[in-house]
Amino acid sequence: MSAATTPAADTSGRPSRGAMFAAFAVIYIVWGSTYLGIKVAVDTMPPFAMAATRFALAGAVLIFWLRLRGYAWPTARQWRDAAFVGPMLLLGGNGLVAWAELYIPSGLTALVIGIGPLFMVLTEWAWPGGTRPTARTFFALALGVAGVAWLATPNHDSALETSLHLPALFAILVGCLTWSIGSIYSRHTTSPAPPFMGAAQQMLCGSAALALTAIFTGDWTRLDVAAISPASWTAFAYLVTIGSLLAFSTYVWLLKHSTPARISTHTWVNPIVAVFLGWAILSEPITARTLAAAALIVVAVLLVTLQKNRRA
Repeated sequence: MSAATTPAADTSGRPSRGAMFAAFAVIYIVWGSTYLGIKVAVDTMPPFAMAATRFALAGAVLIFWLRLRGYAWPTARQWRDAAFVGPMLLLGGNGLVAWAELYIPSGLTALVIGIGPLFMVLTEWAWPGGTRPTARTFFALALGVAGVAWLATPNHDSALETSLHLPALFAILVGCLTWSIGSIYSRHTTSPAPPFMGAAQQMLCGSAALALTAIFTGDWTRLDVAAISPASWTAFAYLVTIGSLLAFSTYVWLLKHSTPARISTHTWVNPIVAVFLGWAILSEPITARTLAAAALIVVAVLLVTLQKNRRA
């Protein structure tokens, strides 16, 4: 998906199968790569300051582009919704992950976030008027979580073996919860902005919350622009353009056109991408167990994505 999509494309009827396939490909593959990008960026950038700047730049660019394309300025109600959803998604779901990656490898972070679909489906179920999970959905969730757990279990032959930093692990789980709440709230807003405008608003509101958090954590005082490495600058540029402008905007668009269970399957596929990148870039081995766990995850994704919606 692209930020250059016209207003009519945002508000038209059911998207084509090709558009849906492309959108899921973006959140499956691109977001799998952003865990590595965040890890490289926070190597020389304070996490909350990095995330605040990332989303401020991406949000400003996107909202400027959309205004040039003829989108209306958001209403006060839409800004109010964004002021809730943005921090839930980007301070909780992204800022806490960036902080956690100071202590946990990027691949393992992606594996832990594989529990996300469970939070998403249960949050949607608990929401008034939300979707009731089918037995098939629960079975798929069990398969997906089992696949992720199998990947994350310490293995003496795996490069992912590490001792978990418990505060970082807790931060990731809190991020999964806030991401789910923000996502489901966004689906049920009564007067939503067009998806790409909503993404721009959420990035701007989320960046404001991240910037305030960076003040309280001392990130801004620790930020030394001269000490930022070229690798961190490259990763930061990737996160702004591909991770935020493309992938986050696509995610917000998908929230309007698919179900939470299907959308959240990206957190099962992202670990596979993250582990593959660890193999390709960091020479981390891919074991038979990795391939077997990945097969479980793929089956779970197919079970969720191929079933029809069922309303409570």
